[in-house]
Amino acid sequence: MVGNMKTIRGYLLLFILFGFTSIFAQKPMLTDEEAVSEVVTKEIDEVFHSEDFLKKKNKKYIDVKGAMVVDIGVVQNGKVSSFFKVDSEIKDIDFINFMSDYILNHKFKFKLQKQQRYKVRYAITF
Repeated sequence: MVGNMKTIRGYLLLFILFGFTSIFAQKPMLTDEEAVSEVVTKEIDEVFHSEDFLKKKNKKYIDVKGAMVVDIGVVQNGKVSSFFKVDSEIKDIDFINFMSDYILNHKFKFKLQKQQRYKVRYAITF
């Protein structure tokens, strides 16, 4: 009987810890356009300066240099819905497609209200 009580307490403790973890691990909900723009800019800066991105960029596109301005669309669950080149000094279409694919596969660490979409203008220099 004592062994069963320990097992039950163990499962109860795990259940409680899992519940707290899942509650606190949820993505924050952003509702303000300026806040969304700040977070998107910060996260995309981190992506383009990450070791993974730089390693992949330098493997095929080491000579690519210049500035780009892009619009990044974000939807409800933090997914990137669109990547549109607004202006670019970079003319290498393969690199632009590489960047586009890389960002389209990114998922932001926040969520938006239902049916909410934001477009954020982002400028970067390589």
